[in-house]
Amino acid sequence: MPPRSYLQTCQILLRPRPLGSHSRVAIPAPKIRNSSQHAALLLSFRGLSSRTPPASQKSQARPPLTPWVASAGLLVSIVAFFTTQLPPASLDASQVLENSSQTDDSLPRFRLSEIRKHNGSSPNPWIVHGTKVYDITDWVPAHPGGDVILRAAGGSIDRYWDIFAIHKSQYVYDILSQYLIGYVDSADLTPDGSRPAQSEDVEDPFSDDPARHADLITRTLKPRNAESPGYALEASFLTPNDLFYVRNHMWVPTVADPEQHTLTVELPDGSAKKYTLHDLKTRFPQRTVTAALQCSGNRRSNMSRESGRKANGLPWDTGAISNAQWHGVLLADVLADSGFKPDDDVKHVHFSAMEAYAASIPIRKAADPLGDVLLAWGMNGQDLPRDHGFPLRSIVPGHVAARSVKWLDKITLSDEESPSQWQRRDYKCFGPNQTTSVDWDAAPAIQEMPVQSAVTAVKLGKGELHGEDSSSSACYPISLGGYAYSGGGREIIRVDVSIDGGQTWSQARLLPDCSGGGSDGSSPCSGHGFWAWKRWRFEGKVPAGVLQQNEAKQGEEEGGDAKGGASRVCTTVVVKATDETYNTQPESHAATWNIRGNLASAWHRVRVCTDCLGQQKQD
Repeated sequence: MPPRSYLQTCQILLRPRPLGSHSRVAIPAPKIRNSSQHAALLLSFRGLSSRTPPASQKSQARPPLTPWVASAGLLVSIVAFFTTQLPPASLDASQVLENSSQTDDSLPRFRLSEIRKHNGSSPNPWIVHGTKVYDITDWVPAHPGGDVILRAAGGSIDRYWDIFAIHKSQYVYDILSQYLIGYVDSADLTPDGSRPAQSEDVEDPFSDDPARHADLITRTLKPRNAESPGYALEASFLTPNDLFYVRNHMWVPTVADPEQHTLTVELPDGSAKKYTLHDLKTRFPQRTVTAALQCSGNRRSNMSRESGRKANGLPWDTGAISNAQWHGVLLADVLADSGFKPDDDVKHVHFSAMEAYAASIPIRKAADPLGDVLLAWGMNGQDLPRDHGFPLRSIVPGHVAARSVKWLDKITLSDEESPSQWQRRDYKCFGPNQTTSVDWDAAPAIQEMPVQSAVTAVKLGKGELHGEDSSSSACYPISLGGYAYSGGGREIIRVDVSIDGGQTWSQARLLPDCSGGGSDGSSPCSGHGFWAWKRWRFEGKVPAGVLQQNEAKQGEEEGGDAKGGASRVCTTVVVKATDETYNTQPESHAATWNIRGNLASAWHRVRVCTDCLGQQKQD
């Protein structure tokens, strides 16, 4: 199936498609037969937090959360698993609340005064959705952040769903319906009978998010997810901080005093050691590591389009990857100082974030000084921007960016991987045939990334005639640029380029960015592995015989205006990369397609079209 990404002008930088331009797919919800099964499911992940304190520390409560944060935690908890299987855009309320107008006359009606009694201090907490009342008593014990969930009890969750629009899903409604116990009494409803009459306004938790560069290509607004524009992927080895792609699962936390920000390291025996940011900066050797971070869903839209099968998730194009220098201290040094001993029965290191996100990596990566895992506070010579983890984050070079946890405030050493839903129920791959009832436990979490490459800039010049027979001797100069990357610290050794759809191949020129490319002549690359991307360039000529006549006029196919009546001619440019262990990219997405759209690493194909044929000049 030919790709449909056309370059219609003589010179263009490839840009991701705008928000809302991709089709989306839904996955059937898992069938949950009873509340105990639901509880068992929820026990396998943490919607709000991955930190379950040891018995000796359970009395050490965290600082109280503001009401909207606490209640928002409930929403995150309810949909944490299901939103990983859902499209990024919100659904209309009429879609979400299908059959919401249907009532069961056998169920009781409750006054709001009664519902409020079932708040967080009640042994039977209730919540309201629309006009329906749900008893979540059986669900709360299964959730690790139970006390936070209870703060949202006794009221309606609809006002929070208006903020967290991504949660408006039929899946969530289906799960919630298991706990239906009745309805809000008509005496306490609005005149139209659609919701409780005394709903409170809720502060938008995203209102304090930082401003973003206008050139970032936004995929979702709340939370903000945006990819780097094409020129940022091609023009600079180090991606400018404000053009680095943004991947947020929730709002951006605010830290009043970053130097007093505290990181807790918890050992297997339950003991813990705390470090302020000031401690980290002054007590350990500082390091700089140059590393690219790439979302597991980078090029997901390519996978959907070229395979002919829609993959689920944010419709990333080629811009969910960026490259930077990271400044901080080695995690291995901090673990050694905390009391960790290599002979401890530790297999995983958990990272937990201020806003609820959590993930883990194997201890063999975390504790290896050559693994270059950082606790980072700096990025490209500046403090971390808020969108990228200020004041502290983990950087796990060579691994999927989902393991480089932002806004880091806790590290836990464990014999098991993080119970977070982002570790256990997301960022995994399945076979092309596995679209329903997947076994999440059977699939390992993504860690190291495969080989990847992309075309991010193209310039197709005017035809140059060589001889009298223009149909056979005309050539079109073409210039290409892009990036290549491989996980695990494996260096890219070759980038192959085809200007005829993969029939013939040439080699691109790899830019020597790590050879004295710094402003003072020093190398901008630091670390024990090749963690950074490689930029590449290619210049050649496309023979007229390779170009295919396209009867569609310039712009017609994409909804624009034709110019001058000139027919376009087109070719398909293809790029693939190989790393130092001779891993390379698969030819097509068909064999690697998976319902989550992760690790879309097939050859990158770009259909290049131009109407410059009518503007040829003879030599």
